[in-house]
Amino acid sequence: MDNLDRMIAEALADDDTAPVDPGYFALVFSIFGGRTGWTTWVVMVVQVVMFIAAVWAGWHFYTATEAVAALKWGLSAATLAIVATQLKMALMPVMQANRVLLALRRLELRLAQGR
Repeated sequence: MDNLDRMIAEALADDDTAPVDPGYFALVFSIFGGRTGWTTWVVMVVQVVMFIAAVWAGWHFYTATEAVAALKWGLSAATLAIVATQLKMALMPVMQANRVLLALRRLELRLAQGR
């Protein structure tokens, strides 16, 4: 194991021309492809529908003249907006995992090249 640690340290020390990590938008668009890209598309479609429904319910909330109607539309709008946000935030760990896997692949290539 000490040999592996030494090899990793050497590979990282010689890394003057390292490729730059992909930006945020490159990471976002990368989760829409691959074997599990279809699940991301489904989550995003559901999220967009929930956001539109939240805006629609919010509109009814602001135009309601009775307290009961305002409560009904307001709770619906708030719940839909929170769930839509949670669905979008559920994709952040996937982006982080892709980022870690990319760094691991780069390190594997450097170690394989003997740098």
